[in-house]
Amino acid sequence: MGGMNPPFWGRLLRIQETIVPESIKYPRFRSWFMAKSDAFYIRAIVTSNGTTFTQAESDLGSFVNLGVSKSTLLRIHSVTAMIADSNGPQAPILDADDARVAWQLTTQSQTALVFADDKSMVASGGLTFKTGVAPSHDYDVNPQNYQKGYLIGVDTLYLGVDGNTAFDSGPVSVSVILECTLETATQASSTALALSQQ
Repeated sequence: MGGMNPPFWGRLLRIQETIVPESIKYPRFRSWFMAKSDAFYIRAIVTSNGTTFTQAESDLGSFVNLGVSKSTLLRIHSVTAMIADSNGPQAPILDADDARVAWQLTTQSQTALVFADDKSMVASGGLTFKTGVAPSHDYDVNPQNYQKGYLIGVDTLYLGVDGNTAFDSGPVSVSVILECTLETATQASSTALALSQQ
């Protein structure tokens, strides 16, 4: 071949141009690209005491930092929930009557479960138990994924739980895993935050 490029060389270069991120090819995109962190996970749990609303706080003070020259925001990409009673995740949740347990993740403290039109709502879910029927979460699907992430600009999240009965098999706990990234606040993200919540 005498130093000549192989016949597929031009196509290979075009493929390389396709897969190289814009942030690397063009410097004007680099500040956006480098401002985001790798994904990490926040975990929380709250235990129901029967028919009284209960919530637990998750401190985000070490992640969210506002009011400084380079403010930092938290972006939640997905929420995964587990619902189990005091006997552990491997044991069935039992009750002789129709029952429901529901949970919510919010950016503001609440005194009861709220509807999804509340701007503090980040995620929610629940299980419904009908006598003689397998438990169902079809009315409020528990795993939640956001296409572009849910932007958080507060230093505390609240995980709440409530039910219509004290379950026969014991207190029910809801635990969640949040897939998150951090990013430097921009004018665009600040506007999105103001429009969506808090």
